[in-house]
Amino acid sequence: MECRCGWCNEDPIYIDYHDKEWGVPVHDDRKLFEMLILEGAQAGLSWYTVLKKRDRYREAFDGFDPRVVAAYDDAKLDELLGDPGLIRNRLKMRAAVANAKAFLAVQEEFGSFDRYIWQFVGGDTIRNRWQSLKDVPASTPESDAMSKALKKRGFAFVGSTICYAFMQATGMVMDHTVDCFRFAELSGARAD
Repeated sequence: MECRCGWCNEDPIYIDYHDKEWGVPVHDDRKLFEMLILEGAQAGLSWYTVLKKRDRYREAFDGFDPRVVAAYDDAKLDELLGDPGLIRNRLKMRAAVANAKAFLAVQEEFGSFDRYIWQFVGGDTIRNRWQSLKDVPASTPESDAMSKALKKRGFAFVGSTICYAFMQATGMVMDHTVDCFRFAELSGARAD
């Protein structure tokens, strides 16, 4: 049996996410937008809760097309708030629309959101060597800088802890612990 990070429970949905997605570098703008919205939706909840609802989010949020989400009006938000398959929080729903608008502005200015967001880690994954889950920080100077910059650009639900979770999810940082089988695969280093 392969050893996984301590946060991964035995549910197949969590194992699949851990084994195939978490910590893998993402450079696709639509996927980056999806993760930004989902990490904001997760605030105050468990990531497991979000993962179980992710497929419904993809349907309800038009495949996370930022142009479509940016145009959502109050009627669409009311429809989303009535959907039991989503996290029904008005502030988080409004933040998704605001974030879509800010996301499009960043794309316009930088050519892609990817080009903008990866600058916070110097364009390459930060590969950590955490011995255990308790060593992994909730935020870092990089996530602090990202949070501050995103808020300045009009993004919401992008505190430093959310930004760090986003960085972990999109492979901007590789935080698999050294005893996890994914550590060697993603870090290019031996666990020794």
